Amino acid sequence: MSVSHFNLPDVGEGLTEAEIVSWRVKPGDEVKVNDVLVEIETAKSLVELPSPFAGVVETLLVEEGVTVDVGSPIIAVRTGDGAGSPPAPGSAGRVGGPTQDLVPTPPAPSDAPAEAPPERQAVLVGYGPRTTAARRRQRKAPASAATAAPAANGSATVEAPPPAPPAQAAPPEPVAPVEPPSPVVLAKPPVRKLAKDLGVDLTTVTPTGPNGTVTRDDVQAAAAGAVAEPATAPVAPSGTGWDGLPREERVAIRSVRKATAQAVTTSAFTAPHVTEFVTVDVTRTVKLVERLRDSREFREVKLSPLAVLAKAVCIAARRTPDVNARWDDVAGEIVMQRYVNLGIAAATPRGLVVPKVKDAHRLSLRELAVAINQLAATAREGKTPPEDMLGGTISITNVGVFGIDTGTPILPPGEAAIVAFGAIRKQPWVHKDKVKPRWVTTLGLSFDHRLVDGEQGSRFLADLAALLEDPGNALVWG
Repeated sequence: MSVSHFNLPDVGEGLTEAEIVSWRVKPGDEVKVNDVLVEIETAKSLVELPSPFAGVVETLLVEEGVTVDVGSPIIAVRTGDGAGSPPAPGSAGRVGGPTQDLVPTPPAPSDAPAEAPPERQAVLVGYGPRTTAARRRQRKAPASAATAAPAANGSATVEAPPPAPPAQAAPPEPVAPVEPPSPVVLAKPPVRKLAKDLGVDLTTVTPTGPNGTVTRDDVQAAAAGAVAEPATAPVAPSGTGWDGLPREERVAIRSVRKATAQAVTTSAFTAPHVTEFVTVDVTRTVKLVERLRDSREFREVKLSPLAVLAKAVCIAARRTPDVNARWDDVAGEIVMQRYVNLGIAAATPRGLVVPKVKDAHRLSLRELAVAINQLAATAREGKTPPEDMLGGTISITNVGVFGIDTGTPILPPGEAAIVAFGAIRKQPWVHKDKVKPRWVTTLGLSFDHRLVDGEQGSRFLADLAALLEDPGNALVWG
């Protein structure tokens, strides 16, 4: 019998921590390989972790609601021949209990030949239980211990000679102090060069970037002598607010809100944002959507003008590829991406998430509508897979569903442009030299001015307007 610990794995690229949402097992439960053990909340989604072991749950090492770092043990499973036996009295059977029983007792030596270790079990997460015993190099016993130890045959002992009288101790030689190792500073090469040019010691700079990275703003603030004063927590006002609740409530910053705050802060202070607007007569798009809803191909599909805009973004991005590029600061290169992974911002009970429609440029209008509906439904349930949150090239945020005309959205990190889709309203509009009621909307485009000049951004936005004003342009441009 042995006890194996399951460490929190990295279920997404660059995951550093996750919150334990709910345990699906309890101490004493028997589990098989790939049985769901726990549901965790990452920065963007809820993920179920399967068991890499088969055995009996010994201990839950982390309580629900606690955030733990990747690599930390979260559960202990008793595996081997004794997996089916009940936990020993006094063993750790609850969160925070004693852990001395988690260490397996080494097996007694045997003269029987050792069997070949079985193959490692196939699992979905982690590497599975180790099937071979760990080997440790034998240490040499000190000489004094060897003289006092029993003889090999156990028949006699060797008595150590009496210690010699101490000699006059010589004065100890001065020992040079050992300098502590230099702290590791996370900073990109351009930031290191800027610090060198400004004469700033990076080890003295307080990092504000993701994962403790020193940014250009940090270096410039340090060069200017700007020192942030430590913030003191304000005293909460006494009394009650509405509904008899306390006037203030403090909520821990975690999961989606924490990731969103970090992403938009990094983007806002890294990429120089420019936003442009255009108001469009989308009456033809509205009529097209109404006709397609009644057609046989779209009868079972929830089609909306958002799907038409998504198709328009894919077509217009091909005509102005700079809006779909990526800035690589480390390599000093602009990456021209000849594909569209379209991000669709979704408001969920857990906060804002932006799942991606991968290879959206290959999809038809019907396929885009189906993909967008599926992404939205999965995001609302908090079940978006981590891989669907990565690799976006350009995004859409549909603020019109809240009755908002448009906005100035912040770029998702790593993307060159994001389109804000405003509410579609019936308004008086000059059409064929006459004022008529028409369906009108306003589009907003935020773009990274390092990658996209005003001319390119304006051309892309004008193409979107033209496609929504007359969807027949897609036959010519697509």
